[in-house]
Amino acid sequence: MYKKGTEILKRFFKTSTIYKYGFNWSPMYRRTTAKLIEVSDDLLYVKIRIKPNWKNRNYAGSIFGGSMLSATDPIYMIQLIQLLGDDYVVWDKAVEARYKKPGKTTIYGEFVFNTKEIETIKESVALQNETDITKTMYLVDAEQNIIATFNKTLYIANKQFYKEKLAKRKTNK
Repeated sequence: MYKKGTEILKRFFKTSTIYKYGFNWSPMYRRTTAKLIEVSDDLLYVKIRIKPNWKNRNYAGSIFGGSMLSATDPIYMIQLIQLLGDDYVVWDKAVEARYKKPGKTTIYGEFVFNTKEIETIKESVALQNETDITKTMYLVDAEQNIIATFNKTLYIANKQFYKEKLAKRKTNK
């Protein structure tokens, strides 16, 4: 549904605009209490903001760690899907979360790729059909104090290879 809607909207809007408002209006992402506040036109950069409020405050009065994690969860995967295109499959594989300080004020996170990383991923998939990458991102307060660190592992594969891999799994059951 989201993919089809995105394709239709691309006729009228920039992909970065669709990405930003798509996330901010999506019921699943709205529940994280985060907002995308900046998306570069090339989608290599995304910035989020999480404001503390009654929906995300824990017993100790800080932003619930689950809210922080869920706010960061889908960004890299969907960002990479858009950057790589339809010939690739991208899945979240793992995340390691480290909470450094309580998030008592508004916090921010940046999701960054560069063109060299994208080319390296494409080259790796061309050679091996599939690869894993790990991206580290930080949630910080307005003074750039680190509140939490997330190491996100993503699985990327050639779409045709992935379909064949799934078919083999089904026949082996």
